[in-house]
Amino acid sequence: MSDILYFLENKVQIVALSFLLFVYILRIFWLFRFKSRKEQSYSEGNATACIAHSMLNVAMPWAMESIRKKPFFYIQFILFHMGVIFAIAATFIIPYGPQLFNIQAVVWIFQFIVGMAFIVGMFRLYRRFANPSIRLISSRDDYFSLILMIFYFGVAFLAIPNNYHRSEWPLILFFALTAFFLIYVPFSKIGHYLYYPFTRFFLGRTMGHRGVYAKRKKCRYPEGL
Repeated sequence: MSDILYFLENKVQIVALSFLLFVYILRIFWLFRFKSRKEQSYSEGNATACIAHSMLNVAMPWAMESIRKKPFFYIQFILFHMGVIFAIAATFIIPYGPQLFNIQAVVWIFQFIVGMAFIVGMFRLYRRFANPSIRLISSRDDYFSLILMIFYFGVAFLAIPNNYHRSEWPLILFFALTAFFLIYVPFSKIGHYLYYPFTRFFLGRTMGHRGVYAKRKKCRYPEGL
């Protein structure tokens, strides 16, 4: 292993990851500066149950009408985000647990998931260009982030076998891109996952308070209404 690859796999990744965590901590502190007010409307539902439902909504495709009508888009969603998880996992396995990729079956599983994410990314990019409605609401960051993710999946596919004895370039490019992502993500649309628990909590509490969920056999109203 060359000094460049060792430097990218370790020190550069640690610095970039520390920067990502620092920015995220600042953003979380910034979010908590805004105090939500308690609902003034009459409480008709179970806010706690609705918060749990809202948090787990991503794992319940049957709860979304758009997914029920077009389940293929949910499969895309799962494959794309599994590709992200497996690619990120590879950035820790290669430097700190490389023996795992000595198992050929593990390499094939990782490459299959990342490869499918690459294909889904290409389809999403085509759809973003071909669909006038999506193209109308797409920003430069949308295109750049998606193209970067597609490229990242392709490089991860080549780097995962960890064959640095044969060629280091896939690994060097993979870890260089990873470091760039760790710095770029907090300022791009890719960082939307940071806000997921906060938005789902607020939505669930609001809808639960108003009685939108969970369903009840009969409604009760305050006197005078």
